[in-house]
Amino acid sequence: MNDELIVTSQHRNRTKEHLKLALIQLIKKKGFHAVSVKDIVDQAGYNRSTFYLHYQDKFVLAEELLIEKLEGLRGAVGRPYLHGQKVFTNKLNSDSFQIVDYIHESRDFFELIQYDDTLPGLHTGFPQTILKIYEEQFTFETINNSPVNMEYFKYYTAYGFFGLLNNWILSGFRESRENFIKNVIELSKTHIHSFHYVGNKLDPDTD
Repeated sequence: MNDELIVTSQHRNRTKEHLKLALIQLIKKKGFHAVSVKDIVDQAGYNRSTFYLHYQDKFVLAEELLIEKLEGLRGAVGRPYLHGQKVFTNKLNSDSFQIVDYIHESRDFFELIQYDDTLPGLHTGFPQTILKIYEEQFTFETINNSPVNMEYFKYYTAYGFFGLLNNWILSGFRESRENFIKNVIELSKTHIHSFHYVGNKLDPDTD
């Protein structure tokens, strides 16, 4: 019985992934608002009844896709660190930026940021998620412990990092992952001396 449930769950998840991929592909072709449920099932190779077994409409599908990918961002950030770990920026390396790997691996999705008629909530949700990561998962020490308004500091650094990520995506990931991370590290060292990871390592999204 358990094996049957596992197979059913795997089949359901696979179907949902196919529908999400179809939506991504169609947004790139014709824009979100022009996409119909029929377009999605035709692209994915299913029928409408299969779609409605899983989703009420394309908006529910889009919302689940957005939440899944943005939660993935939050989880990827904490993978290299232990809760409470202090990290000096001069010790950062390519393994310190699992979030960059996650974005590159999910590039089909994150490329949607370059479209005007794109997934609802992506244009605001992506930078806001980066900001929340900075606010909730890290505490920072400035160079020479220079006193700053830390709320402003996190806002400034989070949106700066988002700007770099956005530019990398818009360029078609022209710069290699290694060079991109190297440049981010060099910039970080100009204003961040160290940081503590204070995210919850017990959160399944950060395992």
